[in-house]
Formats: sequence, C-alpha cells, structure tokens
Amino acid sequence: MTIKINSNELSDFSVKGASAASPLNKISVSQGTIWERKKLDLENFLAVAHSNSPFITIYDRTGDTFTKLDDPTTLPPALGRGVAFDNTGTYLAVAHVSSPFVTIYKRSGDTFTKLANPATLPTSTGNKVAFDTTGMYLAVAHDTTPFLTTYKRSGDTFTKLANPTTLTGSSCYDVEFDSAGTYLAVAHNNTPFITIYKRSGDTFTKLSDPATLPPCQCNGVAFDNTGTYLATTYGDTPFLTIYKRSGDVFTKLADPAALPVGVYGAAFDNTGTYLAVAHVSSPFVTIYKRSGDTFTKLTDPATLPTNAGYNVDFDSTGTYLSVVHYGIPYITIYKRSGDTFTKLSDPATLPTGNGYSAAFFNKN
Repeated sequence: MTIKINSNELSDFSVKGASAASPLNKISVSQGTIWERKKLDLENFLAVAHSNSPFITIYDRTGDTFTKLDDPTTLPPALGRGVAFDNTGTYLAVAHVSSPFVTIYKRSGDTFTKLANPATLPTSTGNKVAFDTTGMYLAVAHDTTPFLTTYKRSGDTFTKLANPTTLTGSSCYDVEFDSAGTYLAVAHNNTPFITIYKRSGDTFTKLSDPATLPPCQCNGVAFDNTGTYLATTYGDTPFLTIYKRSGDVFTKLADPAALPVGVYGAAFDNTGTYLAVAHVSSPFVTIYKRSGDTFTKLTDPATLPTNAGYNVDFDSTGTYLSVVHYGIPYITIYKRSGDTFTKLSDPATLPTGNGYSAAFFNKN
C-alpha cells in the first residue's frame, strides 16, 4: 500500500527502514511495516552571555546534547552580562557593557535576527535583563540613573515606559519578574539593597521595604514559580536571604542551616522545590531542596564547576541546570534525577570566555 503524509505529520513520525534522504511526500511500505510515534525535542535552546566575542552563544538541545547554533549576523558589541528569553521563545534580550547596552533578537526557527534598538536606550552598562511572563514587558538593570529601564513591547517595537516614581538610587545588578508579572524585584548596591515594585498596567510602584534587609550590595534575585518565595544573594554573611510573600509583604525566612559564600546568581526550578545558587568559593554551586519554608542543602554534584560560579538557570522542566562560571569550560550543565545532579558532557563548542549569564527556553 502507499501512504501519503503531509509535512506536519512527518515532523512527528518516523518510519522503520526509511532513510532521512528519502522523498518524504510519498512513502511506500509493505504490509506489516511498523510505524513508530516518536517524541521530538522541539525548540530547546540555551543562551549564554560571556566575556569574549561573539559575547553570546546559543545552543540547541537534543536529548542531553547541546549543539552550538550559528551566531546571529549582528552580535552584541561587547561583553555580555545578562540574557533572557521571553516566555514564547520568540525574543531574546542580551544586556552588555557598551552602547546600546541591550540587544534584542527575534527568533525564527534556529535563526536569531537583531531588532532595531529601542528609541530610548539604557543609560550605561547593562547588567541583567528580564521579561515578564507575557513577553510584553522587558526590564533592564544598569549602572547609572535611572538604574532600571522598563520597556513595553508592541509587535517588534520596545518602547520605554516612564520611570518608577521611586528609583533604586544606585547601580542595579539583577532584575526579575514574578510568574504573574505583578512583582518586579531589583538587586542594587546601596541600601535597602533590594527594591520590589508592584506593577499595575504600565506603572511600577515601589512597595515598602522588607522588615529585614540584605546586609550589603545585592547581586541577584530569583522568584519561585508561584511568586511566593524570593531569593536574594550577596557577598557578605549570610550570603543568601529568602523571603516569603504574603500579599505585598515580603518576610525573611530562617537562614538555611548550610550557607554558601560570596553568592552571585540564584534560580528556582519550575516547581519551586529546588533552589540553586552560584558563588565564588568551592563548590561554586549549591543546591537546596525546599520543604515548606525550609531549604536544605543537597549533596554536592560529583563533578563541580571548575571556578567561581556567576549565575545559574533551570530549564522549564526542572531537568537541566546550567551554571556559568569563570574558567574553561565556562558553562557546566547538569541533569537532575530525583535529588541527584549529574554533569553532562561539555558542548563540543564552548563559549569563548567567562560565563556571566545563561537562559533556557523549552517548548516540548
């Protein structure tokens, strides 16, 4: 018999004995040939911002293998410090140290094409970027006033919003939206070291500071998937402070029994069960498991990053964890099974310099 299959169907099926080079619009199979439904890895990307040209490296994941894609035609002009995908994987933003300080790409398949710069740019070194879950809002943390620049997207155009009435007053190093896009947390270098805004429409209004503040410059912020827990990181003891939100109030939880030293970046997995932090001293990454309001350190991975950890990110399934760090291979990727994180083989093509930020996008 002869079976005709359209291209959409072919993307989801394999045929025993059929060559990849075979004509695909018409395949003849004898009676009894077995058709196999196969699960494809669709649109699985990992972007890494790093210190040397091309400043951004983008990988496609198939199974446990990360393969470098061709570089975008137009690259960021200098060291990349932050990177973020929007929730659909259509847009990729990169924060970097020289003008225009943020570069935004639009993805089509495996191709990332630079968009026109926003009419109003951040005023200095871009440190981190974050999209809200709708992909409509983009926040950029940077070094000079107003320290935080927020954009609203319409089509492929990003337009700067009015600054919040209350600014952070100092250089901002990290920024993150909660999962509802209601709260925006900003890490910065002067007291109160963390500023949390609540969004209503296009307006960001500063909330009252938490009763217990970080002790020094805040390096990183991370919300869990429900917006209930907020992790903040910094370079002095206790290095990690975790808040629990009730309404608009953020209350500090008891410190974990085991603390890292000199923490930069943090990330929760998609269930809010695991919290990973990257830090300057061995083991360079510390992973906690949450039970209620208690965060308990897991056993370190058998193979650790090679040098100071700078940032971390989980994929949307909570299966993969990336740690970007100083020193070759610049990125270390783990696969989780239960509470065990096992290092994967390094990508065949590595980033070209120290890793500063990484972001996954998965659509399976």
